[in-house]
Amino acid sequence: MHRSRPIIRAPCGCASPPERPSSSPSCVKRDRRPVGHSPRVCDQPPASLHPLLVRPPPRLGPARRPPASLRPLPGPPCIYATPRPAAGPLVSCSPVLTRRGAKDIGITIAPPLATAMADATGRRKHAAVVVLGDIGRSPRMQYHSLSLANQAGMEVDIVANGGSDPHLSLRENPSIHIHEMKTVQLTGISKISGALALILKAALQFVLLVWFLCFKIRCPDIFIVQNPPSVPTLAAVKLASWLRGAKFIVDWHNFGYTLLGLSHGRSHIVVKIYFWFEKHFGQMADGALCVTKAMQHELFQNWGIRATVLYDQSPDFFHPASLMEKHELFSRLGNSICSAMGLADCISVEQVVEDINTTVFTSKIDDKIFLKPNRPALVVSSTSWTPDEDFSILLEAALMYDRRVAATLGEDDSMDEGQLWVDIKNGKQFVYPRLLFIITGKGPDRKKYEDQIKRLKLRRVAFRTMWLASEDYPLLLGSADLGVSLHTSSSGLDLPMKVVDMFGCGLPVCAASFSCIEELVKVNRNGLLFSTSSELADELMMLFKGFPEECNTLKSLKQGAMNTASSSKWSTEWETNALPLVNQASVQTSLSRVAITLTSLILVLFHVQICRSLDEISAKPDFH
Repeated sequence: MHRSRPIIRAPCGCASPPERPSSSPSCVKRDRRPVGHSPRVCDQPPASLHPLLVRPPPRLGPARRPPASLRPLPGPPCIYATPRPAAGPLVSCSPVLTRRGAKDIGITIAPPLATAMADATGRRKHAAVVVLGDIGRSPRMQYHSLSLANQAGMEVDIVANGGSDPHLSLRENPSIHIHEMKTVQLTGISKISGALALILKAALQFVLLVWFLCFKIRCPDIFIVQNPPSVPTLAAVKLASWLRGAKFIVDWHNFGYTLLGLSHGRSHIVVKIYFWFEKHFGQMADGALCVTKAMQHELFQNWGIRATVLYDQSPDFFHPASLMEKHELFSRLGNSICSAMGLADCISVEQVVEDINTTVFTSKIDDKIFLKPNRPALVVSSTSWTPDEDFSILLEAALMYDRRVAATLGEDDSMDEGQLWVDIKNGKQFVYPRLLFIITGKGPDRKKYEDQIKRLKLRRVAFRTMWLASEDYPLLLGSADLGVSLHTSSSGLDLPMKVVDMFGCGLPVCAASFSCIEELVKVNRNGLLFSTSSELADELMMLFKGFPEECNTLKSLKQGAMNTASSSKWSTEWETNALPLVNQASVQTSLSRVAITLTSLILVLFHVQICRSLDEISAKPDFH
């Protein structure tokens, strides 16, 4: 026969089951109420609750009630929650509150407070990556996001403009969440007043950024922001970090005022205002990363900013392509490769056929893939089509290569080009190969240069411009024979990310020379430098003589590029230089939130104690 359990009355008269003996410390009590017992709030607190968290109801004697100015603040007469079901959370008698415990006693904790408490209990930290631009065209910020998620173990929110898709590994990572902002365009106002359009655009972007950073994403521990652009990004992130109790780190890719100076001149008043804004808010950051030692020196000497050098390195998905990857890529790009931009050229003669076993570069016979001996040499360049990349140098170099090869082989202008192309297609080889330049990227000057390409009359050179999916771009670099970089840097202090990606794929590079490029390109080891179109044409002649088998200089540079790639990867560089800065900023955020928590708790307890004192005063019989 089931024996009923005795009922014990609580101090307030409520019935509660007896507690079983527990070996737990006396300062922590686990709720023993059976599952399904409905909780209710007691009228009186138990004696075990900490006295500072209890405000007893006023006990007024015969004297009149105290005036309103001396009465306790409104609130529940008893700050005490009934036990939860069995196997519930521990309820601590310590005055240090958990978020749930504070909720139970009727105290609302602000978000920074709650975050600090959650940090102490092992909450996964959060990071926000901010790009005022197309995240798909910001590879370094994509790599930051992947490293924050995979190496730092953080949840990552990316706030950026829409446009092109980021890499597949970013889109499929469950710890990374992309929040797309609308691009602000004021084309109508810009026709009336360009200055007014810039001011309104900056103001709208500022409001949009603050809205996303403060209300649309979770409360982060750190912000990492790309610079440039500086206006209004740095101010918006600084405000958001202050409001949300987080730290923010600036990743200096270049100086925004130098880019603006390309179109307005360094002495323009707008450029000077931009410079002040960039320097002022850059100094307010809690940490800084930069891309070269030269930039690190400039930031320290003239800006008073201590930055850590984080060299661009390619991630693991940049690697030399296998024969199968090359064949599949060229099969997908067959239509784009064989379609001339203007008149027919040396590549368009190889029209696309339905035979999937043949491309311009490869052949597949009996499940075996071969590179064609008479294939053109593939030269790749990636560009943003902006003023800091003089694309006319490449066009002039290509024209010089075409003329010099014709002169070397004794060909005159009356030669039948169509017959030459047919002979090459049928297997005829020459000392110097055809060159196919594939130019990838988007930007404002693209159409201007495409029009110039269409007017060129070339015999052994062809151009193609295209925008590739983020998964195909590494494969194209891994399938090419040479890379070309026209980046010269508006500040002279940054390095082209495209060259890093090319080295990651084992691709040697011919790069435009500027002040700090030798931090990346080692002459005669992994690439060559040029200053003029004539120098670039000479390098093309030297590297591709005897292509594809007897070009020893090109092969030596390719081996050097592969050695550069194997010496360091992004994950290694990021873990060595960026991760300590991220951890330091994250710890500072946690400590500041703990300080806020303790200060708030002290204020709460002080308020409770004042209320108790007022109650005791009002309860005295002689109180008047």
